[in-house]
Amino acid sequence: MQKNINKQITLYSDGSSLGNPGPGGYGGILEYKGKQKKYSGGDIYTTNNRMELLGVIEGLKLLKESCNVEVISDSSYVVKAINEWLNNWIKKDFKKVKNIDLWKEYIIVSSTHNIKATWVRGHSGHIQNEECDDMARDEANKQKLLI
Repeated sequence: MQKNINKQITLYSDGSSLGNPGPGGYGGILEYKGKQKKYSGGDIYTTNNRMELLGVIEGLKLLKESCNVEVISDSSYVVKAINEWLNNWIKKDFKKVKNIDLWKEYIIVSSTHNIKATWVRGHSGHIQNEECDDMARDEANKQKLLI
C-alpha cells in the first residue's frame, strides 16, 4: 500500500564479492535534489547477492524520514525481489529463500517508505552505477586484506 509521501530520493547501489562466497563490499549513493551522500562497507566472507542487498539496506537506514525511494541497481535479484517476489516470500514464511536475515531487515528498514526498484545494465556507462561498483570493489579489496 502506497503511503502519501512527498520527498523523492534516488538510491543507487551495487555489491561485489571476490569469490562467491569471498570477501565482499557494497557501495551506494543517496541523491536528493542534486545533492549526494555516498556510503560503503563490506564483509570478510559473503556473497555477491548479500552485498547487493546490504547496499540497499544500509542506504535506507540513512534516511531520517519517510520517502519515496527509487532504488537503482544492476542486480536483477534485488530488483525482482523488491518489485515482484517479496510479498510471496512473506506469505510462504521465506521457505526456500536465501538471505532471509537480510530480507527481514529490508522489510523493517523499508516499512516507512514507498519503494520502487529499477534495473540498469551493469558496466554500461551509467555514471552512478559505475561509481557504486568502484566503491563496492574497493571495499571487497579492503576486506581481502584482512584475511
